[in-house]
Amino acid sequence: MNTTLAASQAHVTVATIRTWCRIGAVAAVKQAGRWIIDTSSLAARIAIGKMKRPARPVVLTPENLIAIGGRRWQKNGMDRIYINDWADFAGLDVDYYKSGNVCGATFLGHGIANGRAAGIAGAISKVWFDTADGKLHARYYDDARGYEIRFLDGIRQSFDLVDLTFAGIRRAVAAL
Repeated sequence: MNTTLAASQAHVTVATIRTWCRIGAVAAVKQAGRWIIDTSSLAARIAIGKMKRPARPVVLTPENLIAIGGRRWQKNGMDRIYINDWADFAGLDVDYYKSGNVCGATFLGHGIANGRAAGIAGAISKVWFDTADGKLHARYYDDARGYEIRFLDGIRQSFDLVDLTFAGIRRAVAAL
């Protein structure tokens, strides 16, 4: 069986199948530069994948939010953990000139215009975890919930930056 057919049966990408072949997760041989995969070995690997335990729920605590870079703030009976680098969790990667201007940027792995990167960074002003209610909060501008962007490769999409940020924070906590 070839990698394309194996990928469709396993519900993974062809790149994943090739990786499985390289590391020996499935029995395969390379003939004429192409992987030929043993069907019984692939079936066994698929069965192993189905035995995975369900993901454990992510519990946000002050300790694990501080561990991912949060800063604790306590005043007037309030106890919050501020996430100052929220843009990293949302998938925004920005390089700056010494002047502070944007030099280059990517969002979710796609190149974006420098001005668009500054717009994304300015769409949310604060992200924090309130220890009293145990929830994430954000102060944002109206367009942060329906932020539309055109990537440099021409793809146009709409995003909820607040949800992207919260999901990124939960992923970071789950990875601890």
